[in-house]
Formats: sequence, structure tokens, C-alpha cells
Amino acid sequence: MIRKAPIADLLKKSREHSGLSQADVAKELGYSSPQFVSNWERGLSSPPIHKLKKLCKLYHVSMDDAYKAMLQATLQEVESKLHSQFYGTSGRSRRKSGNA
Repeated sequence: MIRKAPIADLLKKSREHSGLSQADVAKELGYSSPQFVSNWERGLSSPPIHKLKKLCKLYHVSMDDAYKAMLQATLQEVESKLHSQFYGTSGRSRRKSGNA
């Protein structure tokens, strides 16, 4: 099961709290389509850092909160990739540490 990144939840809740539509946000960030914003909110991708800083200002969200959410999202992504590379994608369960 794919976990939704914490940054995705933060972005969606903050946008909704600000009373903005995805189209409004896309326009403010210089995008012609709200698809970028939708993808970020669904956890399909993350905004570039320079756009995240603009989002913080637009949504009145602290940079610390955004940083923590982005860090958590990055850690989840790295963990998932490492798990797939190490254990494969066959669905095998993890071995306990110390077992050969």
C-alpha cells in the first residue's frame, strides 16, 4: 500500500483553509494548469523547494512545518525505494535483523 506523503496532506489542508482553488494556486505560481497542484496534493509528486516557499507564504504556513512535512515525505520515498531494491517487489516479508 502506498502511503500518502505528509506534505500532500499539509498542502491540501492549507489550501482549503486559505479558501483557494487549485486553479488559483496554479495561477499564483505561474502554472497554466492546476494539474501540478493536484499531483502535489495527491502525493504523486512534490513541489520544487522554490515553489514550496511561495506556497508557505500564500497559505500562511510556517517554513518549519513545511520543512518537517517535506523531510518526512522524502524519508518515506527513500525507505520505499530501498525496501524495493533490497527485498524486491515480490511482496516477501522482511527478515528480522540478525537472521542469516
